[in-house]
This record gives sequence, structure tokens and C-alpha cells, in this order.
Amino acid sequence: MQSLHPKAPHNKAIGLEEHVMSHALQRIDQTREALVDALAARNWDAIGELDLGCRNVIDDVLSQAPVDEDALREKLESLLAVYQQLLEVTTGERQAIFEEMAQINQAKNASKVYHLFG
Repeated sequence: MQSLHPKAPHNKAIGLEEHVMSHALQRIDQTREALVDALAARNWDAIGELDLGCRNVIDDVLSQAPVDEDALREKLESLLAVYQQLLEVTTGERQAIFEEMAQINQAKNASKVYHLFG
């Protein structure tokens, strides 16, 4: 019967590790969902804050021994998909800003020419 006692704390430790990992996986999901919402709203301030939070969550998860590597991989892949979408949107936004700035500069130049000859 005494041989069961050394295993009991180990089992409790595994249960705690599973709970901590489960909580970390939930945090990844919550952060991913919040990023998707912020991206849909084009809320760049929130995206910046969520990105920092996401980095902290990832650091926390990777510092722990993964209990369920498949679940962790799935969560990280879904988060990666959001970041790929975020990259596409920000690239499009940057291009739109570039084009708008080009139009503004073109209008300024036209205005200068008009005043020069007007």
C-alpha cells in the first residue's frame, strides 16, 4: 500500500500541469478571437496590445512541458492563420495609404503649378 503514496503527488502534479496547459490553450483561443474581432474593426491599437499579450501567452505556453502537443499545435496553427490574415490586411492598408499619399502629393504639385501660372 505504501507504494501508492509516492505516485499520488505525481498524479496530482500531472493533473495540475493539465489544468495549467488547458488554461493556457484557452488563453490562446481568447487572444485569437480578440485579434479576429479587432482586425474586423480595424482597431490597430487593440491589435497592438493583443499582439503583446499573445506573445506573453505563447512564452508562457512554451515554457511549460506540453501535456497535449496536438492540441497545442492546433491552437498555434489557428493563431498563425490569424496572423497571416493580419499581415495581408495590414499590407493592403499600407498600400492604400501609399496611394492616398501619392494622390495628395500629386494634388499639391498641381496646385503649385496652378499658382505659378495663375
